[in-house]
Amino acid sequence: MILGIESSCDDSALALFDPVTGGKGHWMSSQVALHEQYGGVVPDLASREHLANLPAMLRLLQEPLGGASPDTIFYTAGPGLAPCLAMGKTLAQALASCWECPAYGVNHLRAHAYSPFGDFFQDSPGDFSTRVEKLLPHLGLLASGGNTLLYEITAIGTIKILAETRDDAAGEAIDKGAKLLGLPYPGGPHIERLAENGDSAYHQFPIGQNRQQDMFFSFSGLKTSLRYYLETQPEETVRQNLSHLCASYQEAVVQGLALRIKQAIRRNRGFQSLGLCGGVAQNRRLRKVMADIAENASLPFLVARKEYCGDNAAMIAFAGLLERAALHENAPVRPSLSLTEQSLPKGHR
Repeated sequence: MILGIESSCDDSALALFDPVTGGKGHWMSSQVALHEQYGGVVPDLASREHLANLPAMLRLLQEPLGGASPDTIFYTAGPGLAPCLAMGKTLAQALASCWECPAYGVNHLRAHAYSPFGDFFQDSPGDFSTRVEKLLPHLGLLASGGNTLLYEITAIGTIKILAETRDDAAGEAIDKGAKLLGLPYPGGPHIERLAENGDSAYHQFPIGQNRQQDMFFSFSGLKTSLRYYLETQPEETVRQNLSHLCASYQEAVVQGLALRIKQAIRRNRGFQSLGLCGGVAQNRRLRKVMADIAENASLPFLVARKEYCGDNAAMIAFAGLLERAALHENAPVRPSLSLTEQSLPKGHR
């Protein structure tokens, strides 16, 4: 049995994962209500909440464990907020000492990247490797509040970054746009809810860099464009057309992401599947656009379940299992070697 621990930001999460049968349960404690009053995550407050929540959540594992203890622990080692990561790591090391089992750090972004494959494992763990090989190389989009990147998985354990954001991440741009529009934190769900009844053609916001030779994302200009637009409009006009503005702004973010995906597919016709993960992957409009791109390219579309799109411990346990297996197959490693040390992508915030 594997225990996963997630504490990279404002969600405290634990998960149990059986390498033979799949997930046995995952538990999460959200801090949204606490940080909403500050308009964003306060690292010191978040770490204190982890200190209180994670030990309390351990009681929930007693029944599914049935008196046994996990054989391996995987915890989020980065990227994330340093004081929050420290809470998860400290808990993992303490439990590893108590249970006399190894604890390994897992890269948070790589865990997101593998999450679209979770259902394949859950449905049929026995032939997972065979089924996944038919989906590789895999083109994936990771879109969250802190990171936006396009990546390629050529084999389990081998991930190549194709494009990154040069400024704001997609989720960050949505949250900042929502703040400019006077919406509560986190802004993503509020923008999506209002956009459902809006006209995305109401206002044309810029869609990042459109030069075909470049492969990067850019959303800072979008946020600035919204600010300049709001400065020229009466408050009453903005209020009356809020749903249209949300729909137009959301569409600009979605199309900015879609632009690079289409570009990557044109450059490499050898992809066997298209995937979507990260917190922004919960957005229904983005899911629809990505599904259409996959259909037009005749590619299977893999997307993480909504409960596994945000920060969660199930993806940490799953990624740890896959990467440890890949490392053992490809090269001998020291038991103390962290997966983060082995494979942390460079240049990520």
